[in-house]
Amino acid sequence: MTPASPLLQRPGAVASDGAEAGVAAHYGDPMREQRLLTEGLGVVDLSDRDVVTVTGPDRLTWLHSMTTQDVQGLAPWASRESLVLSPKGHVEHDLHLVDDGTTTWITVEPGTGAALVEWLERMRFLLRVEVALVTEAYAVLGEPIGREYAPGDPAGVAAWRDPWPDLVGDTAAYGPVEHPAHGRAWRELIVPRGDLVAAVGERPLAGRWASESLRVAAWRPRVGYETDHRTIAHEVDWLRTAVHLHKGCYRGQETIARVHNLGRPPRRLVFLHLDGSGHTLPARGAALTLDGRQVGHLTSVARHYEDGPIALALVKRNTPVDAVLASDSVSAAQTVVVAP
Repeated sequence: MTPASPLLQRPGAVASDGAEAGVAAHYGDPMREQRLLTEGLGVVDLSDRDVVTVTGPDRLTWLHSMTTQDVQGLAPWASRESLVLSPKGHVEHDLHLVDDGTTTWITVEPGTGAALVEWLERMRFLLRVEVALVTEAYAVLGEPIGREYAPGDPAGVAAWRDPWPDLVGDTAAYGPVEHPAHGRAWRELIVPRGDLVAAVGERPLAGRWASESLRVAAWRPRVGYETDHRTIAHEVDWLRTAVHLHKGCYRGQETIARVHNLGRPPRRLVFLHLDGSGHTLPARGAALTLDGRQVGHLTSVARHYEDGPIALALVKRNTPVDAVLASDSVSAAQTVVVAP
């Protein structure tokens, strides 16, 4: 288990729960913390994320052959997002990947690094690669910065720049090409764990509630939230940043190609404005109903500093796009993300 972050000792820090228990949910004022991030001023403790390294001369061609994105010609310090799929094409891992010329750095969801390393080790065969889980030695900070890491930056060893919502490479959009989150700036800075406090410096801290609210507002999918055991990338518009459509064979590629060429996904991601007149909001995972019949479920729920209560949800593809849905007696107005 990842150790509790030293940043939880900062004044006002309130710990998260569940998989994110080692970092702060907020530092006393979640709405102000959201504003700081939108102004490019804050930093978020993501030190609960797992960090994996891959070294060896075959590392990029090896990762290219097994995952969804084209990474074999990745230039030093450039970053990519790539998915690991099951044999049936269901999303298993979301790799935030950056290569520094000798090492490929990967960050993944809290608690999932060991499973990723175990799978990668099974796939090594005779290739010249070495895989390591290095979470105990390295930590992650989230920054509202839209550029890649450059050698000589004041802190860190590498940084993954989030490409969302731009279309990356030979791919397709299942949501709007003119995305409302266009221009969004976000990156993950990887630092030695012992340097975590120094890397934050005097910058104001924002908690996970703030970064999650902005993620939901950007319609940005997250493994373990917008995914379950049967999620395919098309359902959550993940092809746009993480899938190259003509890079050759990889595990799960048949599903990607078949759905893209021959049909539509069985479910679709929607953005919801929730009725905020009550004191509580429905929980993540709560059912969404239409005329008393379940049509989907909430995947992420947040309070946005401008838009109020918002959520992401997966619904059946044929759910009417203009229908007002309900969850725990809370009404939910849809905005289409993935077209039916």
